[in-house]
Amino acid sequence: MPSSPAPSSSALIVPLWRHALAMLYDSLLIIPLFMAMQAVWVSIWGPVNTIQEQAVPPAVQWSGWIVILTIFFGAFWRRGGQTLGMQAWRVKLITETGQKPTWRQVVVRLVGAVLSAAALGIGYAWRAVPPSRRYWHDTLSGTHLELMPKRE
Repeated sequence: MPSSPAPSSSALIVPLWRHALAMLYDSLLIIPLFMAMQAVWVSIWGPVNTIQEQAVPPAVQWSGWIVILTIFFGAFWRRGGQTLGMQAWRVKLITETGQKPTWRQVVVRLVGAVLSAAALGIGYAWRAVPPSRRYWHDTLSGTHLELMPKRE
């Protein structure tokens, strides 16, 4: 894992509440994408007669969700470092050198975020541990969140 230097100023650290609200906002955009994808899958595989039957194979559902998440976050983070939720809450994802993340960093960050949550949230709570003040997925991907100044 690459070492992550601590931000130079505490003003740059994104408050946890701001990051949580940006994630909530983005989830309100992602859930309809999942629903639309599910409608497409059901139209392909056809409806089922009973609730016990699965209309769409689980592997297809999971694969679709992974593709949607990768494209959603990858397109926004690669374009300008911000999803719509991040724009609303003035949060930006940048690399350690201040650049936009690469596709590799996007994928590593997404996988790292899932692992951070799967470890009972320890990867997210790790942000409270000095000196790095970073999530596990920040450290793994060589990226971090930065608070953007208010527009005038």
